[in-house]
Amino acid sequence: MPRLQEIHANLVDRLQEAKDQGWLGEVAAIETAMAAAALKLEAMRERADQPSTVHLGMPDIRHDTGRSSAAAERSLPSGPKLRG
Repeated sequence: MPRLQEIHANLVDRLQEAKDQGWLGEVAAIETAMAAAALKLEAMRERADQPSTVHLGMPDIRHDTGRSSAAAERSLPSGPKLRG
């Protein structure tokens, strides 16, 4: 945000110079850039005012979530049986 504020201040100086020199096309371009910078600064200020953390709450631990060990064993691929 400080860099954008610096850019906006520089645009104010450039706008005055363009008006003094009669550079109408440059005046229009600088005014457009200033408006865009002002909008971006406002959006940055609004974002800075918002909380930066989000409360996600506690996880809901349910007993029916996931697989039981018996179900997990049934789903394992059956490979060749080893003889001992």
